[in-house]
Amino acid sequence: PICSRCRLSHNARVLEIKTKKTKIKPTMKPLILITVAIGILLSGSLFAGPPEEYKQVAPPPPPQIYGTGFYGAIDGGANVYQNRGGTKVFSDEFGDTLTISPKNDVGAFGGLKLGYVFGTGVFRPTIEGDFFYNGFRGGANFTLREADGDILRSSSLTTWINTGAFMGNFIGRFAFGRFQPYVGAGVGVYYAESAGAEFQGPNGTFNSGGGRSHADLAWQIIAGTDYYW
Repeated sequence: PICSRCRLSHNARVLEIKTKKTKIKPTMKPLILITVAIGILLSGSLFAGPPEEYKQVAPPPPPQIYGTGFYGAIDGGANVYQNRGGTKVFSDEFGDTLTISPKNDVGAFGGLKLGYVFGTGVFRPTIEGDFFYNGFRGGANFTLREADGDILRSSSLTTWINTGAFMGNFIGRFAFGRFQPYVGAGVGVYYAESAGAEFQGPNGTFNSGGGRSHADLAWQIIAGTDYYW
């Protein structure tokens, strides 16, 4: 049995404890949660490192185009051999002979081309001016012999032949990158002249002067290919 005094003091102690519990206010819990949240955010930003840098990538260069616009060319060369026939020998009833040996001398060749290629697609129409010159020296050597082989007289005749053409060409080009075949045709004028003659004999040298010329229609068919390095 508990005495009335002890019961009262026990009850009072219980009441006192309950009173103390009711005086505690839950204000620390939200503060702790806010502190933890701020710490998580700060730690995340520290571990993330510096912000990522974005570099701008340049676009790829456009493909290179070959064989467009204006172009020009210079031609040059030589006519190594002019076939004007072989040596001819004439004789009379006394056995005397006249030998004619044609001159097949080296000639010169030169030309100039100017043109323009339209467009940048696979098929490219082209106009072109083609001008060239071709010249060589002709003539013959003459030798007169007696029947026993003695030379009675020798002489030489030299002529100069000059030719040229002036062509307008219309060409279709097919562009496959660096490799570009083409086909076309041209029309123009052909001109030729013989600029006189020079005769060399035992009595000296004589020039005939003058000469003759001729002009006519010219045409050509063109085919080939280009490759751009």
